[in-house]
Parts: sequence; C-alpha cells; structure tokens
Amino acid sequence: MDTTTLKQENIKLKEENIKLKIEIEELTIKLKKYTNTESHRKYYSENKQKVKDTATKYLQTLKETNPEKLKEYR
Repeated sequence: MDTTTLKQENIKLKEENIKLKIEIEELTIKLKKYTNTESHRKYYSENKQKVKDTATKYLQTLKETNPEKLKEYR
C-alpha cells in the first residue's frame, strides 16, 4: 500500500471516530431521560403499593384475556 492511501484512510477513520463519539454523546443524553433519575426513585418509593397493585391487576387481566402472551412474557 502506498503511504498516501494509508494517510487518507487514517484521516477517514479519524473523522468517522469523531462522528461516532458525537453520536454516542447525543444518545447518552437521550438515554438519561429513560433511566432511573431521582424523581423516578422518589415516585416509586412514595407510590410503591399503587405500582404493585396496577402491575398485578394488569397480569390478572392478561391471564384472563390472553394466556399465551403471559407464557411468552415468562
């Protein structure tokens, strides 16, 4: 291989690397929206029983309406 082609390939790879780093940063910022933040933890600690009740109610209705889907989940 020629040194100029290696240099060009190296430059292309560096540019791609920079673009991917920027994309990773953007996706990390977007992901923070869906991860457990302090407000999520506070909500679930205050409404623990309510969340459990709705989950069990959902599973109960799922068991009655679509038992195959329940097997798939498990």
